[in-house]
Amino acid sequence: MKPNPLKILEGLGQSIWLDYIRRDLITNGELLHLIKDDGLRGITSNPAIFEKAIDESNIYDPDIRRMALHKQDVNSIYETISQEDVKNAADVFRPLYEKTDCKDGYVSLEVNPHLAHDAQGTIKEGRRLWSLLNRPNVLIKVPATPEGLIAIRQLISEGININVTLIFGLPRYRAVAEAYIEGLEMRVSQGKSINHIASVASFFLSRIDTLVDPLLEKIVESESDKKEIAIDALGEVAISSARAAYQIYKEIFGNSRFKNLQVKGARVQRLLWASTSNKNPKYSDVKYIEALIGAETVNTVPPQTIDAYRDHGNPELRLEQDIKKSWKVLTSLSELGIDLEQVTQQLEDEGVSKFNEPFDKLMASILKKTTT
Repeated sequence: MKPNPLKILEGLGQSIWLDYIRRDLITNGELLHLIKDDGLRGITSNPAIFEKAIDESNIYDPDIRRMALHKQDVNSIYETISQEDVKNAADVFRPLYEKTDCKDGYVSLEVNPHLAHDAQGTIKEGRRLWSLLNRPNVLIKVPATPEGLIAIRQLISEGININVTLIFGLPRYRAVAEAYIEGLEMRVSQGKSINHIASVASFFLSRIDTLVDPLLEKIVESESDKKEIAIDALGEVAISSARAAYQIYKEIFGNSRFKNLQVKGARVQRLLWASTSNKNPKYSDVKYIEALIGAETVNTVPPQTIDAYRDHGNPELRLEQDIKKSWKVLTSLSELGIDLEQVTQQLEDEGVSKFNEPFDKLMASILKKTTT
């Protein structure tokens, strides 16, 4: 029998987390099956995932109606549902969390996305969710906006696990790692333990190519003298960014500053590859897994991508291949008139909106179910 490619990834040092959650996944044993047979090592969630789970099924309808009859408002209903699912999933993952010495077995829940530009609101919300979930193997998702960085530093200093989301650019990734380390240093200065604190930095991928590829295609079609440069960069910017981020990760978490924290029990903030479902039919459906297999990384993937990789994945350590080519792709963008920092800022702004919109749609969906 052909070995399961997903299980091989585990042996190569990469953790696969599922970018999906729904109550029946937990109650019907499928989650346990994924952990046992596919080596699944965590789950992430976001408002869009919960919106899809609630809107496209009737699993939650009895609970929604019951809470509505008890005069709970829409936001309270959502919080009750989402927190129950996250807590139950975390309980399923708890043995893995303990077996891996707190490295894996995490479930993520996002702060209200409307707080993306409110540092103090995010801090307050992060504390509240952490307390309500009351599980050591949960991660509170906080966006990597400038305001989010303030919140990340503070929440880490309070011993709260953080999944930093919506990272698109290398300068912002450096700032995220800095916020994590500063948070640890603040906690050490208070004489408190840091050996239980976990964090991942979620670098979003496919959205980068979705935005940049059309710009490159225009150059290719224009018969510009820079056509060949554009061809070399086409479909390669996201992966090149991720490979460059991994080099930055090794630099930051391999230096003496972090080593001083490590002897006190600090854990590295692993890079997590997010937005890994391919959105361009020209590319392989496992494009954003195959190229980014590397030690001490996480790849969070939706169910259809897990199925695809199980079927035809070809696992091999590739994250540090073609590093020179990756830097060449990134530096060539300015020559092509593409400002990557401007692109990544646009993606961050759009990303906040793309989290707000499904959250609002989710609230509307719950409201509709309370009246039917």
